Amino acid sequence: MSEFLGSVWWLIVSLGVLVTFHEFGHYWVARRCGVRVLRFSVGFGRALWSRRGRDGTVYQVAMIPLGGYVKMLDEREGDVAPAEAAQAFNRASVWKRIAIVAAGPVANLVLCVALLWAMFVIGRPDYAPVLGQATGIAAASGLRGGDTIDAVGDRATPTWSEVHLALLPAALDHADVDVQVTDANGRAAQRRLQLSQLPADFDQRRITQMIGVVPRHFLLPPVVGRVTPDSAAWGALAEEDRITAIDGVPIHWFDEIGPAVQPLGERDRPAMIEVLRGGERLALEITPTRLERPDGSQLWALGIAPPANLPAPEKDAVQRYGPVAAVPVALREVGHLTGQLVGMVGRAFSGRLAIENTVSGPITIARAANAYAQQGAAWYLTILALLSLSLAILNLLPIPLLDGGHLLYYLIELVKGSPVSERAMVAGQYVGLVLLASLMGLAFYNDILQLVR
Repeated sequence: MSEFLGSVWWLIVSLGVLVTFHEFGHYWVARRCGVRVLRFSVGFGRALWSRRGRDGTVYQVAMIPLGGYVKMLDEREGDVAPAEAAQAFNRASVWKRIAIVAAGPVANLVLCVALLWAMFVIGRPDYAPVLGQATGIAAASGLRGGDTIDAVGDRATPTWSEVHLALLPAALDHADVDVQVTDANGRAAQRRLQLSQLPADFDQRRITQMIGVVPRHFLLPPVVGRVTPDSAAWGALAEEDRITAIDGVPIHWFDEIGPAVQPLGERDRPAMIEVLRGGERLALEITPTRLERPDGSQLWALGIAPPANLPAPEKDAVQRYGPVAAVPVALREVGHLTGQLVGMVGRAFSGRLAIENTVSGPITIARAANAYAQQGAAWYLTILALLSLSLAILNLLPIPLLDGGHLLYYLIELVKGSPVSERAMVAGQYVGLVLLASLMGLAFYNDILQLVR
């Protein structure tokens, strides 16, 4: 399946699941509160499938899979027979209306817990939180290649994805953070990561690179993929040679070759390159050649390149719990993610989060859902849980037309003792339309920006 078709498919599946649960929350509580539901729709527009249930509700799947709705009996939206007036939404007590409106976001919250529980029970494969290299701020803070990052602040980091998520808020806030590590010799230590030294306008899409933490699985093995004709290594090194040492300095990754060659070239002396070739150890004497970069600077080089199109390294860590143990873990994770998402909203309003990283539209969501789905069921459950939580938080924002806007009206009604006037509600709807249109415009702008990049 192509990336485009896969993205469209997983977007439809994801929104279908999230919208169905959200609207079912409204539907279920409305029925329990004695309010009649006229229509339960997944999607907008013309119905592709529909049927009328025994309770008189029309259940349907509509053409545009970007939302859904539950239409309830309401005297403000049409004539209601006197015999059915008691079942109208507007006749329900304010507490019942609050419960009905809040049930949608609550359903998404419950779904998020269930999805994370399932993910932890299945087990999410990932990479171990081991540093391959530490540069820049990370190196200055005392981190070294081979360090295992056990925790960032008070957040345990059993996988590399957890390291990235834990570093994200601290980096956005330019806040120094303690990092618990186990070094390559098995010794536990604490490092103070100086994130306050990050530039004010750093690229927020490349946080770990800007900090200087390079995970082990990002590094390439020191295997020769290509030898440049007439270069220093031409005729000496061959494809598939594995470089093990340069002048006695062990080489573990391809990125270590260049720095090891520079001092030898500057001293104008040949380098002793130790390689593995077909199971045999060889020691080859090669004199690096001096090359000029486009910016005019010079470097010493052997003239080799790593293999192209290497397969992704095998994942070597997994987050997995038993069915009982996964319950509190899932609940804690929902609490942590909620704090993270609410914090991101605050950072967006304060300007600490770049506008292109604030809101994602359907294109970005579709691509992310497809990418996560390709990594297996546990990863897809992760993105689905995050989307469900995001939908719950978004709907609770006090914006008219969203659930949070209706809840705001009902809270005002509780305070003043009477419903908000029709005029005020109409004005609020116009404000809500403008805000939602602006939010959607920003989401599509960010989508297009990501595609262009």
